[in-house]
Amino acid sequence: MIKNTEIITKLIIEAKEKAYKETSNEPEPQLVQKEIKWPIQCTVGPGLEGAIACESKVGYVNGTKGWLIYRGYDIFDLAAYTSYEEVSYLLLHGELPTKNELKKYKETLTKFSFLPLTLRQLMNFPVEEWNTMAALRVGTNIMRQILTYRDKDIDDIIKSKNIKVIGTDEDSIPMETMPMGEKRAIYEFKHNRDKLIKSKVVLDEALGIRSCYHLIAGLPTITAAIARLRKGSLPIEPDPDLSIAGNLLYMMKGEKPTPIEERIMDVALILHADHGMNASTFASMVVASTLSDIYFSIEAGIAALNGPLHGGANERVLYTLEEIGSPDKVEKWFKKAREEKRKIMGFGHRVYKAYDPRARILGPLAEFLCKDHKEVRTLFKTAKKLEKMVISTLGKEKKIFPNVDFYSGLVYKALGIPPEMFTPIFAVSRVSGWTARIIEYLKHNRIFRPRAIYTGEFNKKIKKRR
Repeated sequence: MIKNTEIITKLIIEAKEKAYKETSNEPEPQLVQKEIKWPIQCTVGPGLEGAIACESKVGYVNGTKGWLIYRGYDIFDLAAYTSYEEVSYLLLHGELPTKNELKKYKETLTKFSFLPLTLRQLMNFPVEEWNTMAALRVGTNIMRQILTYRDKDIDDIIKSKNIKVIGTDEDSIPMETMPMGEKRAIYEFKHNRDKLIKSKVVLDEALGIRSCYHLIAGLPTITAAIARLRKGSLPIEPDPDLSIAGNLLYMMKGEKPTPIEERIMDVALILHADHGMNASTFASMVVASTLSDIYFSIEAGIAALNGPLHGGANERVLYTLEEIGSPDKVEKWFKKAREEKRKIMGFGHRVYKAYDPRARILGPLAEFLCKDHKEVRTLFKTAKKLEKMVISTLGKEKKIFPNVDFYSGLVYKALGIPPEMFTPIFAVSRVSGWTARIIEYLKHNRIFRPRAIYTGEFNKKIKKRR
């Protein structure tokens, strides 16, 4: 954790104390079990809502009580007392690193954060004209080619990791046998991959843990490069003495952050690192379940995060606050928004029916940062007034409260980050959760293959045609 930033820790602990006063401490029995006996009965809605797809020890979200847990640790404690590097290690390995493990891990991340060949190729594209998430996907794909230099034969991966897999294609009948299907599918396609091209650097296969390290270290570098290229500047190499959070700010802005700025960015990365079976996590896991490699899987997560229903809400919160203009205009704006049945960005969540714990932390941090930013200070006061009005109405009526996006955009703006980079920063953080859940799931992999209920017609006749 960054030194001389005790004030940030104090704000987080105060947020924790307030949260604990307002919530009880019993988990949801239907979603917390020591031993799972499959099949599980559940009620499933459109979009697989309510479906139980797997079991996990990585993280847990209790939306009713406003909890967020990583590997057994409360998000408030992790934000207060650890660093993003420690949290990413925790998610991947199940335990917080020892002092020696953290030292080695940081050394590995530092080494993998230097991506000169990847950035050289990325600069061949018109990045300044692209959607930033599209650019991040391309950069991730280039990094995959540079770092692996090969598409390793899938059979070698299975043998080397002793992965228990059930292979299938669309026509595999046993996979449809309820509830678990057969041990092996009847029809299987054996993929002929290109022969390996040996790299100068010996790396694990593309499903390995070191590939996760590559992605965790590499995405900040690519994201920062995209930010620089979009404003006509050249990318900056990472500083080995800075943390991932510090380097992200440094490589984007061209100047080293203050300890406070680095610490707040670090907290923001911790808060976004994992969040249950959300759309981007599920997308990543679906691709990985086919035994496609982890780089392609993470690209799927990036693509899902780009959707306006998932990532990017904090950017739109900022635009909403700018549209309102000032605290004294909130009441009139809110009344009109309700009449028009507009969605109030930054409020409500698919899971949370309580105050999002991440928003509890980011709110005080935004307030602390905006003391030195006049423009952001006005936006923050507007946000607080809007929050009060929403909670007093929609909060009471529908359990709608601020989510993580409501204050994160204000934090990023105060840190000097342009709005179009908010969602890529989300990916920089969430790659830890994506990779952790992929690695966990692949230990007992089963390809995702839900069914659809057919609502079409039968016995239609083909009319004679010329």
